[in-house]
Amino acid sequence: MNHASDQDAAPWQLSGKAARMLALRDTVFTVWEERVRERIAQARTVQRPILVDTLPVLYDNIAQSISPGYPRHSAIDGTTISAEHGGERARITSYDHTALIEEYQILRWAIFHVLQQDGMVLDYDEAHAINASIDSGIQQSVEAFSLVHSGFRERFAAALTHDMRGPLSATMSALELILLSDDPARIRTTATKALANTRRIAVMIDELLDTMAFHSGESIRLSMSSVDIVALVEEIQAETDASHRTRTRLDMCPANGWWDRPALKRAVENLLANAFKYGAPATPVTVRINEAFGRLLLSVHNEGPPIPPQEHECIFQMYRRAELARRGPDQGWGIGLPYVRAVAESHGGSISLDSSAERGTTFTVDLPLDARQIGDAPTLVQGVA
Repeated sequence: MNHASDQDAAPWQLSGKAARMLALRDTVFTVWEERVRERIAQARTVQRPILVDTLPVLYDNIAQSISPGYPRHSAIDGTTISAEHGGERARITSYDHTALIEEYQILRWAIFHVLQQDGMVLDYDEAHAINASIDSGIQQSVEAFSLVHSGFRERFAAALTHDMRGPLSATMSALELILLSDDPARIRTTATKALANTRRIAVMIDELLDTMAFHSGESIRLSMSSVDIVALVEEIQAETDASHRTRTRLDMCPANGWWDRPALKRAVENLLANAFKYGAPATPVTVRINEAFGRLLLSVHNEGPPIPPQEHECIFQMYRRAELARRGPDQGWGIGLPYVRAVAESHGGSISLDSSAERGTTFTVDLPLDARQIGDAPTLVQGVA
C-alpha cells in the first residue's frame, strides 16, 4: 500500500528501486525507531503512533522522487507534510530543534543503511533525490516548529460580525413584523423564519468558537467514542447532494478508532465540500482510507487547478482563503479548513496538503487510531501572548 501524499492517483509507473524501497518501509522504520529512542531522550517515552507521525508519508514521497519521469522531484514538492510533522512535534512532544533535526538525520541514515543491507545500489541522481528530500524536510519542519513555538495565531472578530449580519438582520425584521401584526397565521410564519435564522446564527457561533479556542491555544472539547470510519464516510456520502454523490469514489480499508465522531464528521464534510467546490467539474472526488503504524490516513483528492505553494499555509488560517476561492462565485467565511486543522490537531494529528497540476489536490488527515492516549494535547504553546 502506497501512503504517498498525492494518493498515487495518477497512473505513473514507479521504478523498480522505488517499488523495492516501498517494500522495505517497515524495516526502515523499525531500524529508525530503535535508533531514535536510543539517541534522542525526548523520544523515549513517546508512543509509537505519535513518534512515527507523518514520516511514512514522507518516505513514500521519497520513493516517488527517485522514479524517473514521476512528477515529484522532491518528497516535499507541492506538499505540507513536513511542515505538519514539525508542527506536531512542537505541540505534542517535548522536542527541541536539535531533536527534530536529529530524527531526520537518523531517517536518512536508516534509509541508506537498509537499502545497502538489501543490496540496492543507488546512482548519483537517486542518492541526491533522497538527500535533497531529507534536507528540505528538515527546513520545512523546523520552520513550522518555530512558527508554533512563537505563538502563531490570528485574531478574527471582524468576519464574525460581517457573516452574521445577514441572518441577524432577517431576524430583526421578522420580529418587527410580528410586533406590527395581529394576524396569528402571519405571526406564526414570521416567527418560524426568525427562529430558523436564530438557529443558523447559533450553528455559526458554535463552529467559530471551537475554531477560535483552537487558535488561542486550546484543544477543541472532544467526546471520544469508538468510530467506524468507513461507516462514517458512507454516512456522509449518503447525505451528499445526488450530483456530488455520483462523483464520489471510495477506496477504503476497514479502520476503527477512538475519536470525536461529530467533530470528525464535520471535518470530512468540509474537505468534501471543498473538493466539489474547487475541483474540476465532472471529475471524480476520491476518498481513501488507510491504516499504518497505529494511525489513520484519510485523504480527499480532486482534480483541477492546483493551490499555489505560497498559499499552502494561508488556507489553513482563519479568514484567509486561496486566490481561486476569492475569485470564485461561492461565498464562505474562511473557517472550513482551519476547523479541519483544529479537529485533526486536537486529536493529536494533522492535516497536510499536496497540490500540483499533474497530481491534482489531496488533503490528508493523519490521526492516531486511539486519540484517547493524547489527553489534553496542546494545540499551540500555552501562555504565549
